[in-house]
Amino acid sequence: MGSADPAPLLSLGVYVACVVGVVLVMVGASFVLGQRHSDRATGQPYESGIVSEGSARLRMTSQFYLVAMIFVIFDLEAVFVFGWAVAVRDLGWSGYSAILLFIVLLLVALVYLWRIGALSWGPADRSHQPKHVPTEVGGQ
Repeated sequence: MGSADPAPLLSLGVYVACVVGVVLVMVGASFVLGQRHSDRATGQPYESGIVSEGSARLRMTSQFYLVAMIFVIFDLEAVFVFGWAVAVRDLGWSGYSAILLFIVLLLVALVYLWRIGALSWGPADRSHQPKHVPTEVGGQ
């Protein structure tokens, strides 16, 4: 069994000790220097100094969350396109064809989401459903 160099472990230990020390100093300073009061409005929620009205529990439709997830997904794709744009000269034609395929797939996904109505906030289109025809009552 050979002896390992203790320098990496020593530097890791010093780093962990420094991090723990900084955290303890920050928490201790906020405890010592922090204000100690308990006014009537201390526990009340507020938004930018404005007293809130009503409940914070709003009912959102699932459509809102769906559009939010789609936005995050397509926003993340912009990061990939930006990364390609930074390295476009190094990637050459193979990188160009890869990003072209990537953008085409994004457009296909966007068209699919548009077609199924995932991006529509309005009421559902009822033009494709058969209209209800009332029947005569009483056999007249």
